[in-house]
Amino acid sequence: MDTQQARNLLMDLGDRADQFRFLIRDRAGQFTAAFDAVLADAGVTVCKIPPRSPRANAHAERFVLTVRSELTDRMLIVNERHLRLTLDEYASHYNGRRPHRSLQWQPPRSDRPVVDLAHERVRRRPVLGGLINEYERAA
Repeated sequence: MDTQQARNLLMDLGDRADQFRFLIRDRAGQFTAAFDAVLADAGVTVCKIPPRSPRANAHAERFVLTVRSELTDRMLIVNERHLRLTLDEYASHYNGRRPHRSLQWQPPRSDRPVVDLAHERVRRRPVLGGLINEYERAA
């Protein structure tokens, strides 16, 4: 069963499968050697997180928690296409505009210079139909 899931993943990725070099996964029992072999045949190296280290996958788990709490728990997703579009827009917001505490409240890949908003007029721009708001300097 798990080998079929690996094959389905590779088929869904299509031509983009060549872009993936690594798959980081936990040591759960549903992943067998056959699952890893299917990915290895496609040129993907499977890396298992260390045993008894719950924080090893913390970055991915934190992102999933953030997406759930800020996005999918607050809106009705009607189909796969809607989910993909919504996640793409949220990922752009998350990486380009959303402030992160560990980065001194700056976004990871900001496309805008840092502005002192105490001395500037601010404009609000709704994202995802107003579910999230982004703020920037008004012209």
